[in-house]
Amino acid sequence: MSIQNVRLEVMQFLEKNIDTFVQNYLIPVEKIWQPSDMLPDSQSDTFFEEVRELQEYAKELPYDCWVVLVGDTITEEALPTYESWLLDVEGIDQRGGEDGDGNGWAKWIRHWTGEENRHGDLLNKYLYLSGRVNMREVEITTHHLINDGFDPGTDRDPYKNFVFTSFQELATYVSHNRVAQLAKKNGDHKLSKICRIIAGDEMRHHHAYSEFVERIFQVDPSEMMKAFHYMMKRKITMPANLIRESGGAIGDAFHHFSESAQRIGVYTSMDYVDILNKLIKRWEIDKITNLTDDAEKARDYLMRLPDRMTRLADRIKISEESHVFKWVNPAIVK
Repeated sequence: MSIQNVRLEVMQFLEKNIDTFVQNYLIPVEKIWQPSDMLPDSQSDTFFEEVRELQEYAKELPYDCWVVLVGDTITEEALPTYESWLLDVEGIDQRGGEDGDGNGWAKWIRHWTGEENRHGDLLNKYLYLSGRVNMREVEITTHHLINDGFDPGTDRDPYKNFVFTSFQELATYVSHNRVAQLAKKNGDHKLSKICRIIAGDEMRHHHAYSEFVERIFQVDPSEMMKAFHYMMKRKITMPANLIRESGGAIGDAFHHFSESAQRIGVYTSMDYVDILNKLIKRWEIDKITNLTDDAEKARDYLMRLPDRMTRLADRIKISEESHVFKWVNPAIVK
């Protein structure tokens, strides 16, 4: 049997429990928070007063924090790209199913997308109400990022895709949670709560995709190990790696955005290594048995990789000067 056919069988095997995954890791629409729960109520008589209060708190945030917040918002708002990419993965059929809603995997992707969609909505509204950013420039960058597409290097392989999503969901948790801490430190409790609750969603989603990988390791350990090795050797591509400002070339803003995140400790090279270590521990890579020779070599590479990447991370130098983004006017930011 071909590798592709085995993967399809494994996806069909996992699909039998898709309703359990939805119940365990996603929250029904009527029960989960919505963006309007976190923001001033435009129907309230106190709306303008609440907006002024939000803007007063926002004044205390440092420049790099705004850059990271904008970059995170743009990344979240490029969701149409991520949904279309996942719906193209082998074993996910959005057209099938007895009720016309697609197979179980299509149900998962759509429900996951519904939860993720709220993040960009909430952050975008916060940025707009804050009065601290150039929303048109932010919108142009988001438009470009969706137009430019996204290639995480996973092809249509579900194993590689689930490694990617396991990693990225944890990375977004780290980023949002750190912004929440930074906002709290600077007195913006509104933003702190917003980022903290988004981070909670990301952690739930991380656990879901990590469980998908755990279950694949149980039934197809060698191929799953090689997929993990492939993704980490290639390096995980950040969803915002093609980000650009108006008039710029594809990807020309990503380096500066990354430096802002590292400068204020929101997401660093060591966080990348830490996430890798967490995945290795979560999936008990050192204990997996019945591996082929190639998979054993892949495991050896993965077990040595964190130390190697730590040495490389220690050599990275970050500019002390912030890049001036069109998104954020430094003249109106602390």
